[in-house]
Amino acid sequence: MNMSAPEVNAPSIASSAMLVEFSVSTWTARKKDRKATQDVADRNNLASKELTNVTKKLIDCEELSAVVKFGANARNIHYSMTMPWSDMGQRIVTTQQYFKYHEVMTELQQEFDRLTEAFLEVYDYEVTEMQLKLGDMWNRDEYPTADTIRDRFRMRISYMPLPDAGDWRIDIQNEAQQQLTQQYADYYTAQINNAMNDLWHKLYENLTTLVRQLDYDADGKRNRVYDSVFDRAHELVEMLSTCNVTGDSQMEAMRQRLDTALYGLTADAVKRDDTLRDTAREKVKDAIANLPSLDF
Repeated sequence: MNMSAPEVNAPSIASSAMLVEFSVSTWTARKKDRKATQDVADRNNLASKELTNVTKKLIDCEELSAVVKFGANARNIHYSMTMPWSDMGQRIVTTQQYFKYHEVMTELQQEFDRLTEAFLEVYDYEVTEMQLKLGDMWNRDEYPTADTIRDRFRMRISYMPLPDAGDWRIDIQNEAQQQLTQQYADYYTAQINNAMNDLWHKLYENLTTLVRQLDYDADGKRNRVYDSVFDRAHELVEMLSTCNVTGDSQMEAMRQRLDTALYGLTADAVKRDDTLRDTAREKVKDAIANLPSLDF
């Protein structure tokens, strides 16, 4: 990979992208047990109970695990379909990507709510079950009502317009305003570069994984190929088009190269045909060699 990373000269992308904030929270159902902590400290002759910490699960059931895992997966999907913007958690979704992103996230929101309600339906029963599991560590006062618990489960998606690099609306002296405008222009340029480089990195990680799976082990046996890696490769090729907010010709050229290399390619196809497998591996390796140099 001997090509230089493409430079972005801060074009206005305010009309082709927007900011999105995603947040998800769940009830941890864990609590420090002060009495048990003190007991451990006493039994082990610790100088201070602060040297240990006994934490207990207030609820231990499949329904709670399901909603917690789903929330974490939803966050990963959000990251996979957007690009970074600020340290505050705001990310970019392009106008071309918006409808697909919004459709996917709406479905995730609905499933998250369904899983939450499924947990709340068994909550009171699980509270009584935990009395048997925790024994003397069980304390009914530590369990909120089901309605209170419902408020601990939240998934929110908020969209905001992306400010233009030259959009600086405050009433200060002209010299200071020029300085602030230049600072934001520099920030704007850096954030666009970060966003585009993030997409390149995602692509590199996926393609290197794909090449490894298309290869053979030391004994000449085929490595295992996963559908999810192929699906992600096709998704990223699409993102090279929908997320190319700067009109980068190098990104478009890579999209066309990979579109040709992966056309009609599936995990099942390469599992059945070694020739197809070898051809695909070499095409993907060639694509990796032509990625920009981004300190991989």
